[in-house]
Amino acid sequence: MFDFVRKHTKVMMFVMFLLIIPSFVLFGIDGYNRFREKGEAVARVGGHDISQGEWDAAHKSESDRMRASMPNLDAKLLDSPEARYATLERLVRERVLAQAADKFKLTTSDARLARELREDPTIASLHLPNGKLDMDRYRQLAASQGLTPEGFEARVRRDLSVRQVEAGVTSTGFSAAAVADVSLNAFFEKREVQIASFATADFASKVNPTDAELDAFYKANQAQFQAPERASIEYVVLDLDSVKKSISISEPDLKLYYDQNVARLSGVEERRASHILINAAKGAPAADRQKAKARADELLQAVRKSPDSFADLAKKNSQDAGSAVNGGDLDFFARGAMVKPFEDAAFAMKKGDISEVVESDFGYHIIKLTDIKAPKQRSFEELRAGIEASLKTQQAQAKFAETAEAFTNGVYEQADSLKPVADKLKLEVKTATNVMRKPVAGTQGVLANAKFLAAIFGTDSVEKKRNTEALETASNQLTAGRITQYTPAQTMPFADVRNVVRERVVAARAAELAKKEGMEKLAAWKAAPASAAMPTAVVLSRDQSPNIPPQVLAAALRADASALPVFAGLDLGAQGYAVVRVNKIVPRPAAIEAVAKQERAQYAQWWTGAENQAYYGLLKERFKAEIMATRPVRTSIDLPMTAVK
Repeated sequence: MFDFVRKHTKVMMFVMFLLIIPSFVLFGIDGYNRFREKGEAVARVGGHDISQGEWDAAHKSESDRMRASMPNLDAKLLDSPEARYATLERLVRERVLAQAADKFKLTTSDARLARELREDPTIASLHLPNGKLDMDRYRQLAASQGLTPEGFEARVRRDLSVRQVEAGVTSTGFSAAAVADVSLNAFFEKREVQIASFATADFASKVNPTDAELDAFYKANQAQFQAPERASIEYVVLDLDSVKKSISISEPDLKLYYDQNVARLSGVEERRASHILINAAKGAPAADRQKAKARADELLQAVRKSPDSFADLAKKNSQDAGSAVNGGDLDFFARGAMVKPFEDAAFAMKKGDISEVVESDFGYHIIKLTDIKAPKQRSFEELRAGIEASLKTQQAQAKFAETAEAFTNGVYEQADSLKPVADKLKLEVKTATNVMRKPVAGTQGVLANAKFLAAIFGTDSVEKKRNTEALETASNQLTAGRITQYTPAQTMPFADVRNVVRERVVAARAAELAKKEGMEKLAAWKAAPASAAMPTAVVLSRDQSPNIPPQVLAAALRADASALPVFAGLDLGAQGYAVVRVNKIVPRPAAIEAVAKQERAQYAQWWTGAENQAYYGLLKERFKAEIMATRPVRTSIDLPMTAVK
């Protein structure tokens, strides 16, 4: 197909002209773009499809955000099928809640929007010393998310409206202490158990298969002894680092940037303060908060009369246990480190000043500003390297789209070699041998990318040694590759895998022997409990189960304890078999009141979360939400069984 296109370029251009121009006339350019970009539907909410393109864009945005917040995060985790499916589930949830907000007429007023923007710490950091919002930096913030200020505010308004859908459940959830205690006591119940393990390894010496048996197993299970397809490849990677190499910043531009940004680059002002705090939770009754305010007013009067006594008064009266022992000292802090009312007061004071009573969500503060640490202006020479790197990154990001188009066209137009596009864009042609469709453990980067490997082992690449298309293998990274040598999958000769065959036969039969003996012991011990010769008893619970495989723990806690002792058998597959004997229930020690209160609060959160999830389930049904994409199968990991002796 591609050979025909390349040999008859003029004919194909004429045909495409005849086909495409009428479509523009009938549908318009916007309609054509929408048709092209829509792609296959992967989910549907309320009759509106979510396309593959929307899913890809949402996952890219989510991945970029995660990489920015956690630079050391393994990229393979973000590119996994499970991570991509989780993004689709979040996208569906957003659509369901958005439709619910629209259906229920939930809107956000201008005043609520303004309050949300004022309380956002990121936006708060954009205020100038005079208290006004720096509109240039505000526009930059919106632009970094691909939005105008108006679009950014519209998104915040929409998010606030959507939050109201679930607020009726999340803000009213509660659990009675008695109900929570019953559930928590059952969850943390302790049991005295004995565990007899029949490990596969202990029976391996009893298995001695013949050559005929090994040969029969090999012939019946040849799929287990396949040497996977392999390839030697060439590949080229275009990323920001490669684009940066083609960018140079002049000395005047570096100095101009320094002059315009030296204050910001030199650091931030820090302030040191001490405070006296009288606790009053945000949700406390009005009478309690008023009482706390009155106490703070009394202490303020005492401080005003004797400013030098601030530290002593803080030690004796402040209810911030962390700072009270130090006379209320909070050490140095920058903007964004404290709650906003406290920060606003501290950064409006002069050294030595004592504030009025300041109200926050924690209670009432009396603040004494003890020191100001202004950032030392750094020289151009100190900042030059960082400025150059920053400007190169900015220009590379702006230039990347243009270079990416040239890269994409280049690998397609000269599909039998990567050298032309590499020479044109000054990229390195890299090589790799023994590349497999499923990378070996420890492989990183492009050679571990599932999308790239699928393209490399695609039909056109394998049969014709053509370049793959330019694939996005990470944020701001495109990769194309081609096969130089291909070895198809093949069954390995019996002589080469004889030892492996024997190991698998022995393991399978040893597991059968372990299971057989375990089941026989279980039947005998159930018939005569007193005859059970089992290891020393241990006490297990969900929060105390050292070296016990989770499936064994689950069996011990799931066993019916109405008539003790009780026995349970557990088939551990390739690991063997286990017999669990539950002797008695061990009462859970009564928790101290502070711990019990914390546990009840945690249980109430769990309960509220479950109610909210159930409510979301109802909304999904109401708005006919469905996901057509196949949920990836999670790979199970067998945990080694440790016998309790």
